[in-house]
Amino acid sequence: MKKTTIKTLSSLLLSATALTSIGFINPVLAQSTTAAPSDEAADVVIVTARRRDEALQDVPISVTSLSAASLEATGAPDITVLQQSAPNATVQVARGSNSTLIAFIRGVGQQDPLWGFEPGVGLYVDDVYIARPQGAVLDIFDINRIEVLRGPQGTLYGRNTIGGAIKYVTRKLATKPALNARLNMGSYGQIDAIVSGSTPLSDTFRVGGALARYQRDGYGKNITTGAEHYNKDVFAGRVSAEWEPSENLYFRFAYDKVKDDSNAKHGHREAAGAGLTTGAAILPNVYDTDAGIGSANSVENSGWSLTGEWKINDRLTVKSISASREGASDSLIDFDTNQVKALDVPARYDDKQFSQELQLLVTGERLNGVFGLYYLDAEASGAFDTIVGIANLTIATSGKVETESFAAYGDFSFDLTDALSVSVGGRYTEDSRTGQVYRQNFTGLGSPLFGNTAAIAGLLRSSYRNSKDFNDFSPRVSVSYEFSDALTAYAAYSEGFKSGGFDMRGDAVLTPKTVDGYKPEYVNSYEVGLKGSLFDGRANFAAAVFRAEYEGQQITRQEPTLAAGIASFVDNAGSSTIQGFELEGGARVTDNLSMTFGLGYTDAKFNEFRSFTLVGGVLTPINLAPTAVFQNTPEWNGNVALKYTRDLGTMGSLDATLSGSYRSEYSMFEFVNPLVDQLDSVTLVDAGIGWNSEDGVFRMALTGRNLTDERYKVGGYSFAGATFGNVQNSFYGPPKTVTLSLSAKF
Repeated sequence: MKKTTIKTLSSLLLSATALTSIGFINPVLAQSTTAAPSDEAADVVIVTARRRDEALQDVPISVTSLSAASLEATGAPDITVLQQSAPNATVQVARGSNSTLIAFIRGVGQQDPLWGFEPGVGLYVDDVYIARPQGAVLDIFDINRIEVLRGPQGTLYGRNTIGGAIKYVTRKLATKPALNARLNMGSYGQIDAIVSGSTPLSDTFRVGGALARYQRDGYGKNITTGAEHYNKDVFAGRVSAEWEPSENLYFRFAYDKVKDDSNAKHGHREAAGAGLTTGAAILPNVYDTDAGIGSANSVENSGWSLTGEWKINDRLTVKSISASREGASDSLIDFDTNQVKALDVPARYDDKQFSQELQLLVTGERLNGVFGLYYLDAEASGAFDTIVGIANLTIATSGKVETESFAAYGDFSFDLTDALSVSVGGRYTEDSRTGQVYRQNFTGLGSPLFGNTAAIAGLLRSSYRNSKDFNDFSPRVSVSYEFSDALTAYAAYSEGFKSGGFDMRGDAVLTPKTVDGYKPEYVNSYEVGLKGSLFDGRANFAAAVFRAEYEGQQITRQEPTLAAGIASFVDNAGSSTIQGFELEGGARVTDNLSMTFGLGYTDAKFNEFRSFTLVGGVLTPINLAPTAVFQNTPEWNGNVALKYTRDLGTMGSLDATLSGSYRSEYSMFEFVNPLVDQLDSVTLVDAGIGWNSEDGVFRMALTGRNLTDERYKVGGYSFAGATFGNVQNSFYGPPKTVTLSLSAKF
């Protein structure tokens, strides 16, 4: 395993080293939409990582920015491709789900998508915070770019950005009539149709919209029912309007809706069954299942936002962002992946949120920054049955978490000299959270929560309501020095905060302290970076070294209890240290050939992992740090891509891409489980070739992803023993796929 890691990394580093004679270039520059190669290399990439438009090279933050054109050229289907392009980022579909997002940056994130748990990486669509991960695996259509911000972003982005943030920026409406259409046809019966367009209704008012339909057969089947497994059935739409009544006023309204009716996704059994699942086969195709719970699944999300900007003068701009979102999910999880009901879980989730943000943007010759006020009112609720067939037992669970959050923040940079700049920022947050939890045993296969009115009520395990308040001040300080127009260095210190809450699985019988909830987690982060360009902008690079001191990490763990049994609950682990680096860049090698690369390293270790063990019938504290590991955090990761373009004159132009990504082994849980963890490194190879008409109206492209057809794990469940049917299940990433894309832009 180590030899494979070293060999693959050596290949990546050898490719990267070849650039040292010609320099580096930011990934977006090498994949820009500009027509002429020479102009393409000179483009300045603009990002809004600090809530204002800035050149990427000037931002004292480790940021990866991917343009719509670069994502389209590689056939990127959704935002999970970010982990193949952004160093030290894990962006995956959650276990047992088709569209629930799991994101980790620099080792910080949240794997459990249950309502009430807060993510560690914030997701933003046009600066609107998406509070829940259900339905957050966003398909890539009608976008301008995606930004990945590494490290705590609490000062400017606030709640739950302790690990970083992902910004999904949609395309603004064109000032002239525009119509775009794309049809994708590919492996496993893939048919995608995407249409977007806009038109001005007057000199000051524009309207537009986009529709997308994604359909694909399953990578596997339910071998008993014949139902598709790992299929896709998604409809998405967006409408927007922009109004500019005067030169200093701008308003934008947007509404979007996503409906996912893909079949329920069940895991692949990695170990022999036990109890009711004795004799259960380990299927040869990792995408097949023998689940008996059914395939019904539905996820529906929608929301609106209203953005207004008033440019008071050349120095001051007021901005307002109002937004509301709601979502509903109904899903089935067959943990035992068998026709028997050894361990089945039907579940539903509901959430809604309203947010309001006010900003005052300040622009000057030496002073630039933003003041802001933020308010969030959110409610997340749900219910699920845990059906344990061998005991004819169902544990019914339902609950709700209400969150009200207020924040005030500011972040300003001041140029002390033409070369030296200092940035100071801070955010004060007050969170009020109320949790309501209900858990009860029922005799029978299912509870009244999911229609089994004949179930007999048994032990009431939890029935409580509690409230807690949390507050925090998160500062950020950075110093930047511009050695020349082509080289900038920075050093930054920032703090991150994620508020505490209540465990929706809390069992007050086995663990009475669950009614008190769990505490916040904190991180102190140190970062030093260098960004530069060479050869008149034909080459750029960005490098960052970081160290984070993590306290009170929130984890889900299983512990023995004085009452007979094992309790699963959320608690604060203790402390840990995370350190590493990112290096990314590329070069315009010739007028026709460009290259990009990224390399990430993360060394994440627990200093303290508090737990308990039973010794002579007494609960005894124990520190499990020596054997605990970080979830979804490979030590090494990297990517390399080549793009070749050729002008055919009146026949148009050709472009070809070849890319590879690498991730070393990683674990799904805090303690290594050889059956469900990804204990081998993963290398994925993608390629594509495209033709563009001379006028840029038509494009035809053929793209292939995971061309070596690797089988790699992205999630799993582990419930060992005969009682639960010896559940040891894994979920796998997509196999090899090939897609033909036809598009037109008018």
